Amino acid sequence: MLQVLYEDNHLLAVNKPAGLPTMGVPAGQPSLLEMARRYIAEKYHKPGRAYLGVVSRLDAPVTGLVLFARTSKAAARLNEQFRSHSVEKIYWALVEGRFQAPQVEWLDYLVLDRRHRRVAVLRPDPTAQHPSEAQGAKEARLLVRRLQLFEKFSWLEIQALTGRKHQIRVQLAQHGYPILGDRKYGAGQKFPVGIALHARRLVLEHPVEHRRLELLAPLPPVWRKWGIEENRS
Repeated sequence: MLQVLYEDNHLLAVNKPAGLPTMGVPAGQPSLLEMARRYIAEKYHKPGRAYLGVVSRLDAPVTGLVLFARTSKAAARLNEQFRSHSVEKIYWALVEGRFQAPQVEWLDYLVLDRRHRRVAVLRPDPTAQHPSEAQGAKEARLLVRRLQLFEKFSWLEIQALTGRKHQIRVQLAQHGYPILGDRKYGAGQKFPVGIALHARRLVLEHPVEHRRLELLAPLPPVWRKWGIEENRS
C-alpha cells in the first residue's frame, strides 16, 4: 500500500519501501511510479494514464522520501531546483565501523563502471588538468554528520550536496564505512530488508505557491531493532 506523506494539486510525496524500484522496470513489473499513478487515477477518477513527473528517485534497496510532480509545470520548476542544488536532501544511514569525526565533508570523483554495473571512485590522473576530465568522472560532495556511535556501527546523517548515481553508497564505502546490507559496495554485515539508507528529509520551495516546504519520511520499523530513536532530528 502506498504511504502518502504529502499531497496537493501540484505534488505527491510518498515513503518508498525497500526492494521496490522507483521506475524504469519492464512492463508488468511493480514500481513506485506505477503504484503512485494508480493511486492518483483511482482517487481522482482520472481516465487513462495519470501524469506524474519523477523529480527525485531512490535505488531499489533504499527507503524513504520520493517526490513526484502532478503537473508538467511543477516538474520543470522542481527539476530546476534540483539542478541548481537549492534543494536540501537529508539521508540517514547505519554504517559499519565507528565514525570518529563529528562532521566531515567529502569530495570525490565518480565514474560509472558499466562492466560491473556499479559506480567507482576515480583515482585522479596527475597529468589531467582536472580529475573530472578523465573517463567522464563527475564531482560528488557529501556532508556527513555523526548522530550516534554503537559498538560496531554508526548512525549518520548525510546531506547530499550533489546528486550522482549511487553517490552516498559508494562514497561511504570508499571512506571505510559501507552501509549495512549493501553487499554491492562491500558491506559484510546484513540488514533485514534492503540496505540501511533512508531518504529522511527534503526542503525545497513549493513550485507554484513559492513557500518553503519541508517533507519528512518516517523510518521503517526495522530500524527500531538497531536502537534508533525516530524523534531525533
